[in-house]
Amino acid sequence: MLPIILFWVLAIGALVLGYLVFRLDSMAQVTFALLGSFLAVAGLVLLLGLAYLGAVIVLMMIIEMVIMAVFMIMYMMNPAGLMPMTMVHNKVGSAAIAIGTFVVLAAGILLVDWPGREGAPAPDPTFALGEALMGGQMLTMMTLGVGLFATIVATVVLSTDRGRYDRLGDDLRAPRADGPAGGGVGR
Repeated sequence: MLPIILFWVLAIGALVLGYLVFRLDSMAQVTFALLGSFLAVAGLVLLLGLAYLGAVIVLMMIIEMVIMAVFMIMYMMNPAGLMPMTMVHNKVGSAAIAIGTFVVLAAGILLVDWPGREGAPAPDPTFALGEALMGGQMLTMMTLGVGLFATIVATVVLSTDRGRYDRLGDDLRAPRADGPAGGGVGR
């Protein structure tokens, strides 16, 4: 009974938060509504028993939305995207497309004859998913992921000309931080 209740709570939450993405009038609020909707969908994926895929969705969406919020604070003309704005430009057209898409997808779910299950589930769903997605290239993709991560870390390290020892000396005991901005910034 608990999984059924949890399914309906998450499904309704995902729909309501997805709807709020188009009803709220600030980018910051929209960002967190979208994050909530994606997290509810990740919860539904976890209910299906796909722990790895659910965890990936959670991590990806949190990182993506936080990055989006940071860029809004840095670059938007209104402070942190909190000023009222509209998120939809062609309200009638976009509503018609959204309703039409929903009707077609719902009709497909209800009217299509779903095939019966053949065979047993894989003993390790994570391995089966990786094998289905990557085939024989799993080791290549894992190596590529480590290489990309190392590249990101190296880029961040090389992009700054100062380190922790530049401010307070080699033994970190200088009486005053040597900050480039002056005024003791960085103490």
